[in-house]
Amino acid sequence: MVKITVIKTKPYTDQKPGTSGLRKRVTVFQQNQHYAENFIQSIISTIDPAQRQEGTLVVGGDGRFFMKDAIQLIVQIAAANGIGRLVIGQNGIMSTPAVSCVIRKIKAIGGIILTASHNPGGPSGDFGIKFNISSGGPAPEGITDKIFQISKSLQEYHICPELKVDLSATGKQIFEVDTFKPFTVEIVDSVESYAEMLRDIFDFAALKELLSGPNHINVRLDAMHGVMGPYVRKIVCEELGSPANSAVNCVPSEDFGGHHPDPNLTYAADLVSAMKGGEYDFGAAFDGDGDRNMVLGKHGFFVNPSDSVAVIGANITSIPYFQKTGVKGLARSMPTSGALDNVAKALKMPLFETPTGWKFFGNLMDAGKLSLCGEESFGTGSDHIREKDGLWAVLAWLSILATRKQSVEDIMKDHWQKFGRNFFTRYDYEEVDSDAANKMIDHLQTTMSDKAFLGQKFSSGDKTYQVEKADNFEYTDPVDGSVSKGQGLRIIFSDGSRIIFRLSGTGSAGATIRLYIDSYEKDPQKIYQDPQVMLAPLVDIALRISQLQEKTGRIFISGLKYMYGPKSFGSDTNFVFCKVCCFSICRLFFHMFLWYTKKTMISISYILKAFIGKKSNLYSSLWHAGY
Repeated sequence: MVKITVIKTKPYTDQKPGTSGLRKRVTVFQQNQHYAENFIQSIISTIDPAQRQEGTLVVGGDGRFFMKDAIQLIVQIAAANGIGRLVIGQNGIMSTPAVSCVIRKIKAIGGIILTASHNPGGPSGDFGIKFNISSGGPAPEGITDKIFQISKSLQEYHICPELKVDLSATGKQIFEVDTFKPFTVEIVDSVESYAEMLRDIFDFAALKELLSGPNHINVRLDAMHGVMGPYVRKIVCEELGSPANSAVNCVPSEDFGGHHPDPNLTYAADLVSAMKGGEYDFGAAFDGDGDRNMVLGKHGFFVNPSDSVAVIGANITSIPYFQKTGVKGLARSMPTSGALDNVAKALKMPLFETPTGWKFFGNLMDAGKLSLCGEESFGTGSDHIREKDGLWAVLAWLSILATRKQSVEDIMKDHWQKFGRNFFTRYDYEEVDSDAANKMIDHLQTTMSDKAFLGQKFSSGDKTYQVEKADNFEYTDPVDGSVSKGQGLRIIFSDGSRIIFRLSGTGSAGATIRLYIDSYEKDPQKIYQDPQVMLAPLVDIALRISQLQEKTGRIFISGLKYMYGPKSFGSDTNFVFCKVCCFSICRLFFHMFLWYTKKTMISISYILKAFIGKKSNLYSSLWHAGY
């Protein structure tokens, strides 16, 4: 008989879940007494006691440091709180999309995912705990607010400290727990249920022909030492026939091989380099927990995430699932470019604009209003589950290649010719002093609320923009009427161009200011222009209006984020940022210094750190792109 122990504790005031759960440095979970236990108890306390005994929770994670320790705590606390059954991925491994899939398949009451997504891992990295509800989607604000309120007043938690489970072997483990019915822990194959779902969505015979037939294409998929390794090997290599060496970095690692598991042009630089060689026709990378993806074509042709979801939308009938279910609607997060809007308009489909956070798509899906959605942060998915899904997006692209028999680049160029092009970029200012970040946002709000701001004209270079609308994005859910305020400051100009500022909720320390620039161009003669040149005037205007540099003390580095088109690759130099360094003399001199010295990225990072006395994301800023 396993005994239940009641542990006295003190509440923490900083356990407010962000858009994807609670994320902190690993050391916060390790060094603050009962920190993880408090949050796990707060999650379970939101579940109605009447549901617990007959209910099942699904548990899995991305393999990062502290995951297995956290899973044991979840087992012990779940047992002590009357949860009847846990389903856990073998060795604790289960991708975020797979957790959503399993929750829906077995009709679980929810799931707990141990991940900090694309954030770095290891003992000095980040850790996260996320709660998904019975639909398989992230907990909505009503539940995350409740978790936070409980965490702020928690005085005790219940735990079975002697209960230990073996995560390595599949099968059931049953425990007799004091005062409750037997407690069951079932360790399951992490991949099979998810693979079964994908077989029902895609034409695996056509994909197998594409990847291993007589005229097969060559692909390279980078799992970045995250959770996706076993999924890529099983589904793409073993089942669809792609050679084993087409999948790299497939062994999950607690520190992601010492790398940052973020699928962008910065952190997946090895993949970019391999693709630029011309050996591979299609490339993709996945983040730590498998819900984000980056798509590349031959010679490193980059598909930005906003364009990716738009192309899938325009070719959605290439996927058998949508031939059966039909297409109910399309959606994007507010900061994501308007590329998907153009598709929705042309195809006469409903288009929803939501705040950042996948949970906002869930209500629309559950109400039968939404089939396909995406975010600029490399997240793409559909109503097959209630999470973004990296491998689903890759198979969607491969389905389009199989149907159209064109290259990624040709498909993308055809898309721009038909729908026009949204030039788009994002800049991140990470770990900014919170007070300074809030002062900048307050200043910007004050500026935007001035009646004289509407209609005001701003010029940079040979471009002039007139403000047509300025607001703090507010979203009213069309399903339940719930209102989400303060979702991002928007300046919209008369030509449809947008400047957006947000404080992000996915970091683990300090504040992250995100700046987004979006500008539409339909002139066929201009759609292949260098995005750096096309967006430079708006970047300059954004910095002037916000006074970001003055308010935060951060020096603007051109940090060109995943906005490159075909002309950007194949350059003789690694530094492709020089075209937008004309905004100020200081900036110009600094860029020239970087250009001519060609120092290593690490050396430059040290120089900049010494120069501004703050953390720099210079490697991210200069190595092609990324965020």
